[in-house]
Amino acid sequence: DVQLQASGGGLVQAGGSLRLSCAASGLSLRDYAIGWFRQAPGKEREGVSSIDNRDGKTLYADSVKGRFTISSDNAKNTVFLQMSSLTFGDTAVYYCAASRFGHPLSLASVAHWGQGTLVTVSS
Repeated sequence: DVQLQASGGGLVQAGGSLRLSCAASGLSLRDYAIGWFRQAPGKEREGVSSIDNRDGKTLYADSVKGRFTISSDNAKNTVFLQMSSLTFGDTAVYYCAASRFGHPLSLASVAHWGQGTLVTVSS
């Protein structure tokens, strides 16, 4: 079975940093793009960033460009999301997801979802 285990969320002050991890089992990062999505209270789930080791491409939503960095450790089958200069607007449940086809930040492309990890930014 495919499992995506997200971790690293927590409470942080505005301007602070957090690193999220997504540990994958039952699939290889060489075969899938891994994306981070988030859902704030009362809002729709949105794509934040993705990495595709098949072609080396990374993508970022405009709202996080320059502040978030995605990376992967293929030996550990884990993807990381380093988040810096966090703002109250980054407060959300963050999910990692795997896709093989389509745009990796499109909800419709997701083949496997992980459980979420809550990020709370205090102002």
